[in-house]
Amino acid sequence: MCLILFALQQHPDFPLIVAANRDEFFARPTRPASFWPDHPELYAGLDLEAGGTWLGINRSGQFSALTNFREPGSIQTQSQKASRGELPSHFLMDPETRIESYFSQLQASRHHYNGYNLLCGSPQQLGYYSNRGEADPRLQEGIYGLSNGLINTPWPKVATGKQALADTLKTTSPDPDQLALALFELLGCSEQAPDHQLPDTGVGLEWERTLSPRFIRGDVYGTRTSTVVLFSAQGPVRFFERNFNEKAEVTSQSFELLNPD
Repeated sequence: MCLILFALQQHPDFPLIVAANRDEFFARPTRPASFWPDHPELYAGLDLEAGGTWLGINRSGQFSALTNFREPGSIQTQSQKASRGELPSHFLMDPETRIESYFSQLQASRHHYNGYNLLCGSPQQLGYYSNRGEADPRLQEGIYGLSNGLINTPWPKVATGKQALADTLKTTSPDPDQLALALFELLGCSEQAPDHQLPDTGVGLEWERTLSPRFIRGDVYGTRTSTVVLFSAQGPVRFFERNFNEKAEVTSQSFELLNPD
């Protein structure tokens, strides 16, 4: 499924560091990150099938990202439930939205969506909400991992990813390009976890094995996008993205938001 690793107030130059993989079927149409014509304040990828996004920023320097909550027996079709991809985009479209009030809205509409995890905010205040049982509008300083369980659920990709992120921050140059390269290398690990470490989420052993690496390689399903976002203590936000097809061929782009509002 997906993985978001992030470090909040753990680096003197970058108070928020995000490294994320989006896993999806290769046949699902997607547009790489860009400014949305109808919402020019929003810079994010776009799911061309259902609309919405999985990760993005806005001109005010706010961030939001989404993962699905894995519960195969409870998934309902798109016609029965609203698209989860609208949740990060709705937050980012209105820079005046306060996290606490947005989470109150989400709580009221929690049954309208299949299970999800959502991050919203900035280095100054970053919040987490799940419609499967947890909410924290003010996450504390630390290193976090979020896959398709609740935040910091110790699935192998989460546990090893958090440790790899901590090690990377200690050993890598603060130059943003060098740091981004190191984080992409971290996200690119395709080693499967041993069977005794795998969770049992109801998808069967073969799928648990397939989904266990940080970077998933498959013929029809796999890691489609890797993203690194660096929020500088001096103001600029650096957004790096790599997109992959079913042959693991990569296209890369980067964007710098120089003066967040």
